[in-house]
Amino acid sequence: MSQRRVAITGLGLVSPYGGDLADFFARLCAGESAIRHLLTDDLPRPLSMPFVSCPAFDADSALGKPLASMMDRFAQLAMAAAFSAWADAGLPRAVDGENRENWGCSWGTALGGTLAYEKGYRELWQKGRERLSPLAVVLGMNNAANAHISIQLGLGGVSMSHTVACASSAIAIGEAFRRVRSGEATVMLTGGSDVPQAYGVARAWEALRVLAPGDADSAPFACRPFAADRRGLVLGEGGAALVLEDWDHAVARGATIHGELAGYGTSCDHSHLVRPEAAGQIRALNATLADAGLRADEIDYINAHGTATAEGDPVEAAALQAVFGERAATLPVSATKSMHGHLLGAAGAIEAIATVLALRDDALPPTANLAGRLDPACTGLGHLTEVLRGSRPRAALSNSFAFGGSNAVLAFRAPA
Repeated sequence: MSQRRVAITGLGLVSPYGGDLADFFARLCAGESAIRHLLTDDLPRPLSMPFVSCPAFDADSALGKPLASMMDRFAQLAMAAAFSAWADAGLPRAVDGENRENWGCSWGTALGGTLAYEKGYRELWQKGRERLSPLAVVLGMNNAANAHISIQLGLGGVSMSHTVACASSAIAIGEAFRRVRSGEATVMLTGGSDVPQAYGVARAWEALRVLAPGDADSAPFACRPFAADRRGLVLGEGGAALVLEDWDHAVARGATIHGELAGYGTSCDHSHLVRPEAAGQIRALNATLADAGLRADEIDYINAHGTATAEGDPVEAAALQAVFGERAATLPVSATKSMHGHLLGAAGAIEAIATVLALRDDALPPTANLAGRLDPACTGLGHLTEVLRGSRPRAALSNSFAFGGSNAVLAFRAPA
């Protein structure tokens, strides 16, 4: 079976910077951190940590109160990002009788409706209630986001939900890509969303000892990927969506093409639940290059997974050096999590959008908080500490590596 080219015709997000794509990317290029100090005292024990939220997002305004009331916040973020990407692609909302049987949705989330479940647990165990809302199950289910997206956009094809920790949305995008490339689907709405604000979730991550500390003054500088003084990752909420489309179909309808999704590769470290392994990441990187038909010397930018953890950053640096050899030292690499935080199941999607915009707009965003701080264990890469413009990048990779040893890499080409 011949393989089809896959165009990216729609981009949409709900980010800590808001929902405007141009503003989102401009702030990344400026190295502007969206990380703030989270302090809540209305919980069993106050939470105090650096965090990334989307304070400007109002679900009732974005979706309408009746629709928003049917969703947990992770699904609200998903739906808003999907609507934005769909509009950006110039595609109409669901039309009665329109044939969309091979148009589908592939969505990623690590946590799903944990806020809804936690609310239910509190009502049962703290407030002593005997009954929960009849919506409790549908608010909390992990496939709520792709279900609502498919219903609202009239997508009659495949509807998939992927939960693979921090690689969830990268894998969701990759599986959507495969559907379009093979001809099984003409259009796929894909991406991811997560909201790690549930008290139990925050405490669980705190117990892992991988969260960066910080008070109100230091919060914007808390996430420092590849830096010698890095102290951990910063959690965040958000949603990001892409419209993937058969290239010929997109051209025929006169769509604006932001870029091309050219390849996708996955692997499993099969060694440890939380400790990454370079060999597994190398397999995913090489598989992606082969899938895209790209040579290592054709990659001009890498959006690194870069979580700012003690073990993760050196392993990723070693994997990139192994794949790119001597060229790795001059290959532009940056970790945008330093600014927008780690969105868990949405991380791969928001970083995919950042990578597409980097290629399209010929501007490679930096890693914030890295200048003068590089860890000797992470040398040998062309780390960007300020925006790089005018390099005319041809292709780029976006890395997503997850607990459980799951690795996913996406390859993008600049728009023709």
